[in-house]
Amino acid sequence: MHGTETDTVARRRSKSHRISNRPPFECIALLLQGGGALGSYQAGVYEALAEAGLHPDWIAGISIGAINSAIIVGNPPAERVAKLRGFWEEITANPLLDWAGALGDFWLKGDFARRFLNQISANCAMFAGAAGFFVLRYPPAWLHPDGALEATSFYDTKLLKSTLERFVDFDRLNSGETRLSVGAVNVRSGNFVYFDTTTHTIGPEHIMASGSLPPGFPSAEIEGEHYWDGGLISNTPLQWVAEYSFRFPQDILAFQVDLWSSRGELPCNLLEVATRQKEIQYSSRTRANTDHFKRIHQIRSAVASLLGKLPPELLDSDEVKALNGVGSHKVYNIVHLIYRARNYEGQSKDYEFSRLSMEDHWRAGYQDAVRTLRQPEVLERPKNRDGIFVFDFHKDGRE
Repeated sequence: MHGTETDTVARRRSKSHRISNRPPFECIALLLQGGGALGSYQAGVYEALAEAGLHPDWIAGISIGAINSAIIVGNPPAERVAKLRGFWEEITANPLLDWAGALGDFWLKGDFARRFLNQISANCAMFAGAAGFFVLRYPPAWLHPDGALEATSFYDTKLLKSTLERFVDFDRLNSGETRLSVGAVNVRSGNFVYFDTTTHTIGPEHIMASGSLPPGFPSAEIEGEHYWDGGLISNTPLQWVAEYSFRFPQDILAFQVDLWSSRGELPCNLLEVATRQKEIQYSSRTRANTDHFKRIHQIRSAVASLLGKLPPELLDSDEVKALNGVGSHKVYNIVHLIYRARNYEGQSKDYEFSRLSMEDHWRAGYQDAVRTLRQPEVLERPKNRDGIFVFDFHKDGRE
């Protein structure tokens, strides 16, 4: 499809998933996992959400999810998709590979051709970096003295700071209009930390800290401490949102956008082993965390129901007072959107920054989100006893 035909189809799709009223939840949250070059999938998901009129109240991200989150929160709603597009087009600009994308279907037929092109693109990123993002360090790390920051990483990420400053209005980001949380790891203590606009004034260094994956990227220094990529401990922000909702209960509609699938096939060779190992490592036990959150909320809902049935003479007991902080009748919808890798994508898919793959990932995220939003129950308050629904269309159904 080309030209006006493509535009017509896009308009039909955008109309099919628009909503007339805000869903009946106190908070709409968007949770963005880390995954490098796969992150344009999240941008596609956000485009569909924005078309539908769903503007998150709280966005939490890790690594590339933190960068996407900052661009969204740091721009007015009408400009967010364009800013995301501008960022992703900039970091995937590569004149040496643009010719391949221009050939399109004429040359790129079948998995073998795409696998070959993707590997060339990944090798380019490995030796030349990504525009406006990172470059191979020169002189290399081992030629710098011990103790120098340059001796601790293969790549230099100074370009990313200026790129963030061009695509993110940090005054707006810190205004409190939309809450932002980005996860990182303190290098010395090993503790996981969330920089949050409710407690921190976030700048480019906080976003870079969340994406400083060693040994590729150097740590980011913030107030005398150094931080690495939050994905080293947990690549999914759901736990942070769950902990906050335990202390400050509210009805939440959460869209959890994952770039790594925890499920996959048994590897048949060493390349497939490397791919599967990375998927398992960075999926961060997504479903296990969701199941744990679901069980905890079931207990909280049961406690709240039980407290409501106690006789008045027991309400002032210390035990009941302690349980009052545990019980909750708040409701939660957790909607999983998980990128499904193509057969030709291997273990380098998170650093394969070709424009062609970026467009593929973006399109997949948009289409997955549109299909999800067409399911009316996704935006409805749970009516079951537990007050929680978990939707996982990656498994073609709801849990």
